[in-house]
Amino acid sequence: MKKDIEIPKVEGVYVAVVYEYNDIYKTNDWNAYIINDKEVDLDMVLIVTTGYSEEKITSTFRKKLDVLPKKSYAKIELMQEELFALNNTFKVSFFEGNKMFDKTYLFRKNTINLKALQSIPLMEVRGVLVK
Repeated sequence: MKKDIEIPKVEGVYVAVVYEYNDIYKTNDWNAYIINDKEVDLDMVLIVTTGYSEEKITSTFRKKLDVLPKKSYAKIELMQEELFALNNTFKVSFFEGNKMFDKTYLFRKNTINLKALQSIPLMEVRGVLVK
């Protein structure tokens, strides 16, 4: 029975942590984004985030997006720099057509930093990307 279950592979959906200027508070902030680089809209996007280490665990944060249009992105959350010393997971589930997709994106501890910045697809900003 288990062999009959098809688990589709997630492609074209990424999570990025971006270092950007906040015009309102005049500060540089780290923000997490979900990116849909596909040619189709994603429906009922559910994101569950948590940070953990051997000694600590953060509270769980949940976010729902009814639709994430094709070739677009959406902010998930503001991230405090203290979280970067932890492993940060983003569990993402969504529907594409009638199929449900699920993937866990992991930012390992201390991998989110200014030295790791790279160009982020679709956003024209720099950040840390997990595919």
